[in-house]
Amino acid sequence: MGATPAWPPRSTPRLFVDEPLAPGARRIEGPQAHYLLSVMRAKPGDPVRLFDDATGEWLATVAATAKRDLTLDVTERLAPREPVPDLWLCFAPLKKGPIDWLAEKACELGAARLVPVVTRRTVVETPKLDRLRATMIEAAEQCGRTALPELAETVKLPALLRDWPADRALFFADELGGLPAAEAMRTHPGPAAILIGPEGGFDDAERESIRALPAAVGIDLGPRILRAETAAAAALAIWMAGAGDWR
Repeated sequence: MGATPAWPPRSTPRLFVDEPLAPGARRIEGPQAHYLLSVMRAKPGDPVRLFDDATGEWLATVAATAKRDLTLDVTERLAPREPVPDLWLCFAPLKKGPIDWLAEKACELGAARLVPVVTRRTVVETPKLDRLRATMIEAAEQCGRTALPELAETVKLPALLRDWPADRALFFADELGGLPAAEAMRTHPGPAAILIGPEGGFDDAERESIRALPAAVGIDLGPRILRAETAAAAALAIWMAGAGDWR
């Protein structure tokens, strides 16, 4: 006798809903409806996974379809909202392609909060936060997250440092050298943040002001020159492996 197929199947579409979920009917319209109807060819009885960044992940089935919208019947909660490691990513905004990649990978890697930080060598001072949030939502839908990273308003570096919480370590990638990243992160447990500068790095005055912060720890990300988005992903991975949810 063959094994009972897993339900819902791994191929079940997965969508973020920006309102708390509960059992009952839910109407889906706009781009999400287009995705289910035109891309996934959803029909009555098909399963859909939903998550809301509040109550967790839920199973729903398609109850009815129309030309531009459909109704889902939310039936049961599959999982609670995931616990999120207390790690922030503070980064100098980049051009459209690299910053979208950074937001996507930060979500996949489990960051709890993203903070765009304007420095003296920052190229883009006003990143499009709505687009970054949409990028993170799509990444969360694909990678199975039930919690979205918080996206903070853009802040200038002096204000970030002035208001920095004393109990949160600030690991900043210093192109002039610092402690090996894995060692630094292992020896400074607890709430943490990673600060990645722009492609040109921090200037001398900025580096001095960062180092003057008691919570700051300069880190070295290896012998090769990394693009800013690569440095962010590398630092996130190192922290998650040593202090986050990869252990």
